[in-house]
Amino acid sequence: MKLLKMAAAGLALLSLPLSAALNGHPVVLVHGFQPGNLAERPVGADVTSNGADYWAGFWLSRADARIDWPSQERITGKIATDYVWPKLQQLSRSGLCNSGCIFVSHSTGDLVTRYIIDNQALWLKNAGLQPLNIIASFDFAGAGGGVELADLAVNVAGGGSWTDAALRAALSLWLGQIPTPSNIGVLNDLRVNTARQLASFPTSRVPRLRFAGAGSDFLNATGPFLPGTDDGVVASHSSCGASAVGSFDSCSASVAFDGKLASQSTGVKGFMPYHYPMLMGNDYSHSGLIEDSRDGEVTAANARATYLNAEALQFQTYQQSRGWWVFASNYLLVTGSDRQSMSSLVSQAAD
Repeated sequence: MKLLKMAAAGLALLSLPLSAALNGHPVVLVHGFQPGNLAERPVGADVTSNGADYWAGFWLSRADARIDWPSQERITGKIATDYVWPKLQQLSRSGLCNSGCIFVSHSTGDLVTRYIIDNQALWLKNAGLQPLNIIASFDFAGAGGGVELADLAVNVAGGGSWTDAALRAALSLWLGQIPTPSNIGVLNDLRVNTARQLASFPTSRVPRLRFAGAGSDFLNATGPFLPGTDDGVVASHSSCGASAVGSFDSCSASVAFDGKLASQSTGVKGFMPYHYPMLMGNDYSHSGLIEDSRDGEVTAANARATYLNAEALQFQTYQQSRGWWVFASNYLLVTGSDRQSMSSLVSQAAD
């Protein structure tokens, strides 16, 4: 019986990645909003299973740890106390981040990660533990600036908003249901003003590197309710990391989402502290950004960014002329985006 237990333990160890680090830096995943949680209200092992499923498309096998949390709760409530805090203690005691961890977030995970970055050092010090050495965060489709659809969903759930068929259809596509007052959960935190007030001026200088898309999984049904260019769920003011809410059509003042090099009058010019836009994909949707599927070419708002430890993430780019004669335009493209997904480009550049 003892030998059988030892063999089972060995198999369990073999099922874990031997080394999922990016250039020697362990990866910690923080997933986003899961609409199904609002009705299902998962706990315990179901939260863990949902967290693994969320990242299965690409990042799961490339991660060393995850912070899983249920979307029916609030960030400063049970998400922080029952899910984030125990995991932070575990990470600290294990020493996983001693050499410098890279957090990878998606959607609402961006907001959860901002709350973690702003508070983890104080929390762990007060508990007599070593703070985590987080050297960077890769934020895909970041919802840290808030989601206008969440404002609408909360209003509809409270019965305080007139709704038409288009809005109900958009909310149903996003959430799978029309929300009610009893199943709002983290949607409260995703409201634009609420999200932007949560850890809005972090004392930590950890760089938040942004990766944004402009496609949609909902046949553009949600777009009319989002300002500027969006990815079907999050508007560019949030995914780019803009310091103010606005109708922005690019994360850059000089390059469009499709890579065209030209002055962008509606491009983001001011950013939240330590937020740096990196890659943009005109055909990548909110969910597609973390999958291992290529959805068109990718451009760079910035091709290089520095981690907290002075190492750098850098992408190779090239320019391509398109069009004829005086109608030709130059496009800035990321090398490899003609054959690799955005997540793959990021992983490869970081390794």
